[in-house]
Amino acid sequence: MVLDKNTAKKTAELLLQINAIKLKPENPFTWASGWRSPIYCDNRILLSYPQIRNYVREEMAKQVEALYGKPDIIAGVATGAIGIGALVADFLGLPFIYVRPEPKKHGRQNQIEGKLEPHQTVVVIEDLISTGKSSLNAVDALVEAGAKVKGMVAIFTYGFQIADQNFESRQMALHTLSDYEHLIQQASETHFVKEDQLNTLREWRINPSKWQPTNQ
Repeated sequence: MVLDKNTAKKTAELLLQINAIKLKPENPFTWASGWRSPIYCDNRILLSYPQIRNYVREEMAKQVEALYGKPDIIAGVATGAIGIGALVADFLGLPFIYVRPEPKKHGRQNQIEGKLEPHQTVVVIEDLISTGKSSLNAVDALVEAGAKVKGMVAIFTYGFQIADQNFESRQMALHTLSDYEHLIQQASETHFVKEDQLNTLREWRINPSKWQPTNQ
């Protein structure tokens, strides 16, 4: 859920500006899941732009405080949200940890890196929500370690129905700075893509797992 429409619009504008979100309806990307997609989002690139990363850091920190007050710890989901999660924690003056997709195969075999005590409250920071599977996997690891996860704040979500269902089934609150609808609106208003490309982006969003480009 987007908390503030002005923030959603501004975030979409900035992500498009630095090509963190790339739109290629005529030459689709292939995701790790095998889905074909006219859009690819890599929010890690914003770390290379000080003014933009500071904007995202502060807006995420404001949302954390507005929604949850100050938790004991901020947790980032590896690897995409380690950077922005650490920045949010620093802005709030809070400890930071991050969660791997699975325990390491060597050393201490940690899945959670950093100091976490049982019953501490945690807000999870994520860079991108697609199906929500990897994000909720991190929540599971934190809960198993004894943490009380208050919710999750992410930079961007595609807004897939399967993600909504996954979060609802786990009763896990999710809020994002921006989403697919605001992205499409911003891309249209700024003529970032042509009208026929916008139509492709809207069609893909209806059934992304089955979508195929019309020229293939």
